[in-house]
Amino acid sequence: MAPVVALLNKEPSIASTVCVTGQHREMLDQVLSLFDIDTGHDLDLMRPNQPLNELIARAIAALDPVVAAERPDTILVHGDTTTALVASMVAFHRRIPVGHVEAGLRTYDLAQPWPEEFNRRVVDVAAALLFAPTPLAKANLIAERTQGRIVVTGNTVIDALGAVVRLIDADSARLAALNDRFAFLDPDKRLLLVTGHRRENFGGGFDSICRALADLACRDDLQIVYPVHLNPNVREPVMRTLAGRANVHLIDPLDYLTFVHLMRRASIVLTDSGGIQEEAPSLGIPVLVMRDVTERPEAIASGAVKLVGTDEARIVGNVATLLDDKAQYDAMARSTNPYGDGHAAERIVNSLLGRPFDEYAPAAEPRAGQTPPDLPVSRRRSST
Repeated sequence: MAPVVALLNKEPSIASTVCVTGQHREMLDQVLSLFDIDTGHDLDLMRPNQPLNELIARAIAALDPVVAAERPDTILVHGDTTTALVASMVAFHRRIPVGHVEAGLRTYDLAQPWPEEFNRRVVDVAAALLFAPTPLAKANLIAERTQGRIVVTGNTVIDALGAVVRLIDADSARLAALNDRFAFLDPDKRLLLVTGHRRENFGGGFDSICRALADLACRDDLQIVYPVHLNPNVREPVMRTLAGRANVHLIDPLDYLTFVHLMRRASIVLTDSGGIQEEAPSLGIPVLVMRDVTERPEAIASGAVKLVGTDEARIVGNVATLLDDKAQYDAMARSTNPYGDGHAAERIVNSLLGRPFDEYAPAAEPRAGQTPPDLPVSRRRSST
């Protein structure tokens, strides 16, 4: 949402206020600082091990009086978080139009991702403005007969990624400091960057993922960096299985700018995250997704992303193939990114103000090395 907030702040005819619940606090504060976003309201609702129903009840009770006092013409929400769910419910009950940024993504399996698939569907039912990132997301919304106006914008995550890449490259001192932070990396080894935190993988799924990483760590040509989520359901199996292993670097979660820098240095990304399925292909990096389904099938169709689930042998085999087969690696690294051209926020703001604009239309066919116009690929790989 940061690129949208930035553009709204430049519009003299719009007065916008940012309200946060404090969800994902470890990431929220650094993002607010990075993009220089002032929050008009910080509800600070998060508590350790808070049940979802308790959070939802407390969030509705805290947000409703804020909305009543601000009396906004429109409430914008993003994605599939509990915060987005609550804000759309509060707005709907007060008959305030909801604009859903990143509308229409679907797995059509309420258990995967859980509870995000449910959250996103509820928000789309309530939304008057549906900012779909891709034509497929728009098609999903049309098939569901949602009542809001649908606009294909591209995804704002690509706008944000491009802004951060340019920020890094424009400051040689910052770039040097980032490189110093990862001085432990061996320039002669390929880098496998891992992220994992999904609830549906807790237990046996994470045990299998960790065994796969232990197998891969035996390769002399590979190093693994895993920023380990703070959730004990993640940290316990990761530390138990991987701590102290050669070629495995278990580090604390990273701020967004530092993570983008590290992602640009990666050869392969292994993840169960959603947004990374859009970000890494924009940088020309193959992505293996540790899920059985994804709400972002466009990248799979383009060849940039592959689902591998949590099966140990399947993870190991697919990573090994990309490391050992240059043709397969290049095919994934050079696939089309279908998620945006860096101008999604402009389309959203233009739509809100009733100004003319062209909807986002991804390239019909993959082209080697294609990236959004304002988003350079990693310096480590060619764009040809």
